Amino acid sequence: MKRSINKVAVLGSGIMGSRIACHFANIGVEVLLLDIAPKELSPEEQAKGLTLDNPAVKNRIVNTALQTAVKTNPSPVYSKKALNKIKTGNFDDDMSKIAGFDWVIEVVVENLDIKKKVFEQVEQFRKPGTLITSNTSGIPIHLMAEGRSDDFKAHFCGTHFFNPPRYLKLLEIIPTPHTRPEIVDFLMHYGDKFLGKTTVLCKDTPAFIANRVGVYSIMALLHLVDKLDLTVEEVDKFTGPALGRPKSATFRTSDVVGLDTMIKVAKGLYDNCPDDKAHELFKLPAYVQKMEENKWLGDKTQQGFYKKTKTAEGKTEILALDLKTLEYKPQQKVKSATLEMTKPVENLRERMKIFAKGKDKAGELFRHSSFGLFEYVSDRIPEISDELYRIDDAMRAGFGWELGPFELWDAVGIKEAIEGMEQYGNKAAAWVKEMLDAGNTSFYKVENGIKKYYDIPSKSYKALPGSEEFIILDNLREHKTLWKNSGVSIIDLGDGILNVEFHTKMNTIGGDVISGINKAIDMAEKDYRGLVIGNDGANFSAGANVGMIFMMAVEQEWDELNMAIKMFQNTSMRIRYSSIPVVVAPHNLTLGGGCEFSLHADHVQLSAETYMGLVEFGVGVIPGGGGTKEFALRASDEFKDDQIVQNALKDRFLTIGMAKVSTSGYEAYELGYLQKDKFSISMNRNRLLADAKAKAIELADAGYTKPVQRNDIKVLGKQGLGIVYAGANSMYAGHYISEHDKKISEKLGYVMCGGDLSSPTEVTEQYLLDLEREAFLSLAGERKSLERIQSIITKGKPLRN
Repeated sequence: MKRSINKVAVLGSGIMGSRIACHFANIGVEVLLLDIAPKELSPEEQAKGLTLDNPAVKNRIVNTALQTAVKTNPSPVYSKKALNKIKTGNFDDDMSKIAGFDWVIEVVVENLDIKKKVFEQVEQFRKPGTLITSNTSGIPIHLMAEGRSDDFKAHFCGTHFFNPPRYLKLLEIIPTPHTRPEIVDFLMHYGDKFLGKTTVLCKDTPAFIANRVGVYSIMALLHLVDKLDLTVEEVDKFTGPALGRPKSATFRTSDVVGLDTMIKVAKGLYDNCPDDKAHELFKLPAYVQKMEENKWLGDKTQQGFYKKTKTAEGKTEILALDLKTLEYKPQQKVKSATLEMTKPVENLRERMKIFAKGKDKAGELFRHSSFGLFEYVSDRIPEISDELYRIDDAMRAGFGWELGPFELWDAVGIKEAIEGMEQYGNKAAAWVKEMLDAGNTSFYKVENGIKKYYDIPSKSYKALPGSEEFIILDNLREHKTLWKNSGVSIIDLGDGILNVEFHTKMNTIGGDVISGINKAIDMAEKDYRGLVIGNDGANFSAGANVGMIFMMAVEQEWDELNMAIKMFQNTSMRIRYSSIPVVVAPHNLTLGGGCEFSLHADHVQLSAETYMGLVEFGVGVIPGGGGTKEFALRASDEFKDDQIVQNALKDRFLTIGMAKVSTSGYEAYELGYLQKDKFSISMNRNRLLADAKAKAIELADAGYTKPVQRNDIKVLGKQGLGIVYAGANSMYAGHYISEHDKKISEKLGYVMCGGDLSSPTEVTEQYLLDLEREAFLSLAGERKSLERIQSIITKGKPLRN
């Protein structure tokens, strides 16, 4: 079916509507955002003598909502430029404009009568064939289409985004019996490829999939608190990152989302799912009822399970609610032998086995909650989904779980879990026992690099739909790894393309990673067509291994450190000047050395959610892996006349000097980390490696030739140094920077200006690399730099401003 989406109308500008509008603008779609016109004037409008017919008044609700959305942190837009794609209006004056739009999304209040009135108005102006969807989180989709035309019904379904739409990857697609199959197929594909979503096909059942399972999980935990004598702090510690769940865990998530939202969904499930075996779990515990009465709803009311206060000394303190007394108390440190045992275990699935055998509260909570969850999700098939993988997809993308329920069950062991479930009063659905009796011991398995799921109706394993369009290294690693050391694996992606995968802590870059990249380039130049540097980790790379730098500097092993930095520089240069195309595929944190590798790639295929920056100033040094050289080179390419020369140098200098980190892949371009025509953005993180491989093949097919090193980089010498030194001294005199910051700034300027040359001169890349390395070494030995590095190591945090 040929259908394109160029213009989208969003009806309703509340928290969800305004942010959905922003996300469509993120991908370049023209958006019309509409809402109701006010029924009365505000005091400010009255004072100005305005009337209800004034355009500023009529669009006040929608404009205020959009402005509020844009001010939120994190931002709903990749770049402020995206806002140029959004026009606002009101239902009275502007609804007729939807006739020229390809997709109309309704996001008004959760009230069936109001929604039906909006759809009645929509049908007056909507062109036949136009997509029309609702973002409802719970109202039955088929009820909203009642009374509408056949064409409306054929092109109508539910599209349930999760908040915030930019960051939460789930998009539930809920068709009605009247929705054309090709419309469902289009939305599933469009949401995945263009909106960057995990699209999950849902049945029109209460709360669909993610909220049905997610709210069950939360409610089960709320009821376990008394039974296991747990505190707020313990529950959040036991159900957070150690378990592969978000840092906000359970109670903090409830505060952020709003306790009233969770209560509303729970009450809806209690009312609409009378035959659910877990029906009574959807009743609110007494302490939650009391919190609702007290309006302790979380962040929106300034207190919920946690409350932010000020101490007598004026310091901010976050108190936790005592669930027995309903009084706020200072948070208590949580101790757990089970948690301590999981800390050194990187493999999440192995960690789950430790939780399952834990002898303390953490282990007990894990067993109670997991065994109940296993029973619940197995019973929901085929009620909410015919395929088990859709439930896992929904929970990973909507609730941020690293392992969905069935993946978690596999990690614990299906047979072992069933034995434990019986002891805890839980029972798996009959189809699970039938699966085991047939000799099938897992819900998922990998065969020939293809991940398959157990299909219940056919009692066989089937390939995950769409997985052929993704490259998942977990599925290739066992049989396609050609070479590896402790820091990297080199994996054959097929079609003559290799991949270098980092697997150090936070994918930091040390000697093993450097060695592995050079080995991969050797192999690719000899027998392959191209190379991708990418991984499936939480972050592309948090930068260089600062611990290694710290130890060498403390021990004053300057020759060794000089050699290490030179190897780093040489590797960056080899990425650029190899005889095969090298594509770097960054995502999430891409800092320091990870950024420098990207700067030198033939092409950067990056995730839309990439936070890229040269952040070495944070530890008192300058970029030493070719980053400073590269910014000097790019500034040189922008030089035209004296004024532009100074501006180009200033902009590049400040990007490094202020350790600017992009808030998106698009902003990485605006900050100068990416070059026009040398980068592409993958909206869906799952497609990143496949897109990078395709780009490497494209470059190879185009007849890639090895570039020639530059010897025409114009640097300003003393002319530029004067500007840099004057600026640094001014900032220091005004107490904006420390003496050490002034020294770093001067060193950075010295390199970017090519040293103290008497006049503007053209130099080589190697000349600048030598200056860069010398400056890095001199700063690394400074006491203040060592203190900063040690602080970073102690706190275990990545470098970013």
